[in-house]
Amino acid sequence: MEIELKLLLAQQDVPRLRAHPLLAQSTQGEPQLLRMHDIYVDTPDLQLCRHQAGLRVRQVDGRWVQTLKAGGSVSGGLHSRQEWEGEVPGPQPDLAALDAAIGRKQPIRALLRQDAIRDTLQPVFTTRMERTVWQLRTPQGDEIECVLDQGVIERGADGADGADGAVYSVPVSEIELELKQGQAASLFDVALALLQEVPLQLGHMSKAERGYRLAASHPLQAVKAQPLWLDDGMTVQQAFIAICSNCLEQVSGNQDGVAGGEDVESVHQMRVGLRRLRSALGMFKSLLALPDALKGELEWLGGALGEARDWDVLADNTLAQLDGVAATDAAALAEAAHAQARLKHEQAAQAVTSARYTACMLGLQRWLQARAWRDSCSVRQLRRLDARVSPFARATLRKDQRRLIKRGKCLLHATPQQRHRVRIAAKKTRYATEFFASLFAGRAVKPYVGRLSALQDELGWLNDVQVADRLLQELPEVQAGQADQADPSAQDRLRLHAAFVRGYLAARAQAQGSDGRMHKAWRRFKAVRLPA
Repeated sequence: MEIELKLLLAQQDVPRLRAHPLLAQSTQGEPQLLRMHDIYVDTPDLQLCRHQAGLRVRQVDGRWVQTLKAGGSVSGGLHSRQEWEGEVPGPQPDLAALDAAIGRKQPIRALLRQDAIRDTLQPVFTTRMERTVWQLRTPQGDEIECVLDQGVIERGADGADGADGAVYSVPVSEIELELKQGQAASLFDVALALLQEVPLQLGHMSKAERGYRLAASHPLQAVKAQPLWLDDGMTVQQAFIAICSNCLEQVSGNQDGVAGGEDVESVHQMRVGLRRLRSALGMFKSLLALPDALKGELEWLGGALGEARDWDVLADNTLAQLDGVAATDAAALAEAAHAQARLKHEQAAQAVTSARYTACMLGLQRWLQARAWRDSCSVRQLRRLDARVSPFARATLRKDQRRLIKRGKCLLHATPQQRHRVRIAAKKTRYATEFFASLFAGRAVKPYVGRLSALQDELGWLNDVQVADRLLQELPEVQAGQADQADPSAQDRLRLHAAFVRGYLAARAQAQGSDGRMHKAWRRFKAVRLPA
């Protein structure tokens, strides 16, 4: 299993990396300099890529080496994948040698045995890199390979998918830290040390993924939470690590979309991943605690994403759904709300491309990999962490449901603040149920989550109205403060539109609160059986 951490750096910062004291102090021997030419092969319809695999043949120092990578995951920049490697006589892959090397139970082996795959492999893109390799040894004795790659990924070069005759390329400037021996936490120690001198960003995509994106011309897509499978034999601690890693995978998977500054869904899904993570941390808080410094950084990131999301919802959902007499006023406000949303997207993009974000994600992963919470746990907490997860899961779901039922008793005549507390309790209950879903029968989980979702939808719209009321109060002043030469009459008109729409939304919210739909959703939830 290959375990590596990928970090991106600007070309102008490469001299700062080479001069970093850590490399001088920890390198064993002299750095190695290599020139590499990689040819990635796949079928015309990219079947290997579709099955999350990559096959390349690399020329380095006059030798040809083939490498197959498959499966694995990316969480907070940490890449874990199965890898098989061996020398070949030339630029063509040797599938017989791969077949002998791959374990029988690996799905990729059966795929490569298909004639439709074997007979249609062809070059799809190439890479050309200048590589510098430092072999590092940490004070704790861990061995890490630090690689600096600078070069280009090309489609259409050397016959790689060049049917149209054009050559397309993307530059590469990145660091890979690969664990050769020792603890994975040491990768993050090295990365955090490098970050003190060199601006770095987490790299979510491998060269193969970037090459395939170039070859297939696929746009970035928002990443939703991936299915999570917990085994009944897991300990509570193992389940906690799996849950947090799943959340971080969703967060980091949307990093590039948020960094682009425009994708609404990427911001939404990254925020969802962050909320799921914070919910998971709260779920296990009786056993372990995230350090205050990291907790503060999560709040900072959540704030940056939350502001962008709130303006998106106002502009694209709340105002867009209004009709009748309010439509004209809503249209006048929507333009200003979209402008504010664009500004907040730019600020969110700055946040996720900052060294602060990189340090936050590295710190979280280091905390997880090192199991750092155990140092401050009591004997009783350690026993509970090392116990089987199923009893903990059942107790958690029962506690969450009791909390939700208690808060929901006042729902019929609830204030907006009370409804908000019910909505948060419903969201936490749903997240917990989804985290532990694989431990229970699917026929019990599905209706429970379905009715929780229906309740959230009803409460969610009412919460959107509360958020819209706050933002509509701010909007005229925000617009006035940003205009170079504010037009007083235009600002007055905007205030009038905002005041009218606020009143219209408040009336709709009151009507919806009393039309029975929310209470029907509440009754249906109370009637469904808890999966645990």
